[in-house]
Amino acid sequence: MSRPAAVGCLLLTTVIWGFAFVAQKSAAEEMGALTFVSARYLLAGVCILPFALAEYRGRASEIAPRDWKLVLLITIIFFTGTWLQQVGLKTTSATNAGFLTGLYVFFVPLILLIGFREKPHPAVWVCAPLALVGLYFLNGGIDRLRIGDALIIACAVCWAGHILLLGYLARVTALPVFVAAFCFTGAGVLATPGALVFETPHFSAIVHGWFPIVYSSVLSTAVAFSLQALGQQHLPSANAAIILSAESLFAALGGALFLGERLTAIGYAGAGLIFAAIFLVEAVPAFAARAVRGA
Repeated sequence: MSRPAAVGCLLLTTVIWGFAFVAQKSAAEEMGALTFVSARYLLAGVCILPFALAEYRGRASEIAPRDWKLVLLITIIFFTGTWLQQVGLKTTSATNAGFLTGLYVFFVPLILLIGFREKPHPAVWVCAPLALVGLYFLNGGIDRLRIGDALIIACAVCWAGHILLLGYLARVTALPVFVAAFCFTGAGVLATPGALVFETPHFSAIVHGWFPIVYSSVLSTAVAFSLQALGQQHLPSANAAIILSAESLFAALGGALFLGERLTAIGYAGAGLIFAAIFLVEAVPAFAARAVRGA
């Protein structure tokens, strides 16, 4: 896959995720967080299973034991991040949640630098703060902090770990769809006991929330996370995080179309900054490499 195609996969992922924000808010009113996570990911696992198994059967080599441990780790991180996000959506404003979730844009290069001594391209250190400021403007600032905000920040740390591990595993295993499918199916399995014990889910609530569950399962999970894994095979994790921050743009569009919300002038400025960050983080390294080759 070419690099532009990989960027296209990630941008399509952000479109699907952005509209999923409306579905998740609706589901939060119908059922508990663990109930929604369980239903969403188990259904997604059923949808993607044939494709994941076909990819696994055609593998060029076995997954190393060390990489299996990382697959289990990313599954736990993924489950934790999703659960924290869903709980946080109940106890904080959409404005705060939209901005604070986007903190993974900054956490990814920071973890790379501190944890792995890996220096991202210098353009990342300009584009990540640029995207973060864009997110701040897009979400209209930030309200007073609540307990839910702490949960969303913790969720952003989990997403940063997920982006880093998924990028690595997609490359070393060459099984992006299988890894993504294992990840969210495992998250559904982890959520089920907690949903049965702590939330006593009602069938009527699941029936009433069928559309958010189906959208989140089929498109936001089975399709979007597979596209994310495919795209991250061919892009550095720090670059991928900045591109994925465009999710907030499409969340705002979904709010405008389905919830009657409208962006302010500063919100449009924030959208422009995010687009600028996405363009620059891909264009600057490409132009620099071309200049070196031409020298």
